[in-house]
Amino acid sequence: MKKIMYVEGMVCNNCVSHVTEALLEIEGVAGADVVLEPKTATVTLEKEIADEVLKAAVVDAGYDVTVVQNA
Repeated sequence: MKKIMYVEGMVCNNCVSHVTEALLEIEGVAGADVVLEPKTATVTLEKEIADEVLKAAVVDAGYDVTVVQNA
């Protein structure tokens, strides 16, 4: 299963790394492909994870999430 997140506040590759690391720390996340433009994160899940959990990890890393949708 994959989810696409739209992440606001990323301005450089370090931001991409921070978001990637935050998502990969969540149990059940198998992968995270974070792209600076168009500011998206495609998250591959090993099991069902609530959108709120994914969003909270990114917000805790210092960024905003505007949309989470199924890929």
